[in-house]
Amino acid sequence: MILFPAIDLKDGQCVRLKLGDMAQATVFNDSPAAQAKSFEDQGFEYLHVVDLNGAFAGESVNGAAVEAILDTVKFPVQLGGGIRTLAHVESWLGKGLARVILGTVAVRDPALVKEAAKKFPGRVAVGIDARGGKVAVEGWAETSELDIIDLAKRFEGAGVAAIIYTDIDRDGILTGINWESTLKLARAVSIPVIASGGLASMDDIRRMTQPDAQVLEGAISGRALYDGRIDSREAISLLKRVA
Repeated sequence: MILFPAIDLKDGQCVRLKLGDMAQATVFNDSPAAQAKSFEDQGFEYLHVVDLNGAFAGESVNGAAVEAILDTVKFPVQLGGGIRTLAHVESWLGKGLARVILGTVAVRDPALVKEAAKKFPGRVAVGIDARGGKVAVEGWAETSELDIIDLAKRFEGAGVAAIIYTDIDRDGILTGINWESTLKLARAVSIPVIASGGLASMDDIRRMTQPDAQVLEGAISGRALYDGRIDSREAISLLKRVA
């Protein structure tokens, strides 16, 4: 069970949003690379990064910040936001990312995702962001009529490494993970699922250790880590005990 600390990039800074709203951004660190190193030093084993500007622009915008992170840390890094073409995927993986996350393109062009997953086994994940149970795209700016599970099932057997499922209605407001929806998705597909959005406290960490949650690969934490609501070392220790 992996706890992924999150770095969201906006204008070169490490921020957290509320409810996916770019206008509600709190800056937590001017140096994303320093923040990444801090997470590595705390004992985390994997880092989750999102290029927020890139998610809206449809191409990498905070590339320099991501490259600085990759130059600074040794633990694996996964990146989402603005990765929309096979060339984008190939370029980022070539720069040292462990995994890329494809979100909008998973809705717009699922064939591209399957092609990327086949070409780069174990290194392509799908990001499914939902608002009101429906898939959102274009940096969460648009909501489709597509159901979460229907989208996930499109990638069964395609070699996708993981699904990162974000409940936008809970993101950044510390109300707790939407366990019902997340576990329902994880049980519906064979692809490993990572929970994102709303992780609020050590209660969520303890919830991750329960038997029914073992279907998950892990969860992503942002604001709760920055605010000190989660003790990183205690959380990592708890999750390492899970068989």
